[in-house]
Amino acid sequence: MLGTAGLDRPAERAAALLAELGGLSAVVASSEERLDTIGGRGVGRALRAAFALVRRLAAIELDRRPIIGTSEALLAYLRVAIGHAQREEMRVLYLDAAHRLIRDEPTSRGTVARLAIYPREIVRRALELSASGLILAHNHPSGDPTPSAADVAATREIVQLARSFDIDVHDHLVVARTGHASMRALKLI
Repeated sequence: MLGTAGLDRPAERAAALLAELGGLSAVVASSEERLDTIGGRGVGRALRAAFALVRRLAAIELDRRPIIGTSEALLAYLRVAIGHAQREEMRVLYLDAAHRLIRDEPTSRGTVARLAIYPREIVRRALELSASGLILAHNHPSGDPTPSAADVAATREIVQLARSFDIDVHDHLVVARTGHASMRALKLI
């Protein structure tokens, strides 16, 4: 990526970034300023643009087919979107009756270990968008995708509230660098 951006010594710059930050996931999660400090002027902007392109391509692939039928594309998209974030982030994917993506929206950003989830706001937005389904997703920066008791309680509250408006919550996915967990597959919802 750095070579195609026209930067000199791309291999040396890439090696410096990987050595200093400890791996590709840390590079993806780093700020533009931090990347410039380590790799030299222009590196942060080039990599941020490349990562944005990858996110857009993943979103386009996700939008082509029914979202429920393409769990691999969904997980790939979520890994790129939030899997490497250094703080917990929540996204809600609002679906139409054919299970196609209407909108993917970030709803909250927390700390490294906590995230405030507002069920009422999530359902209110679903009603605004005329969504008939939701997929909830958030990350665990710790690397362990196991849902916490608070994650499960908040998800059950969202499921109950959404059900009263005939909105299905298809799943709540917890994404981490090391994998993911599906609350539906774990029979937690």
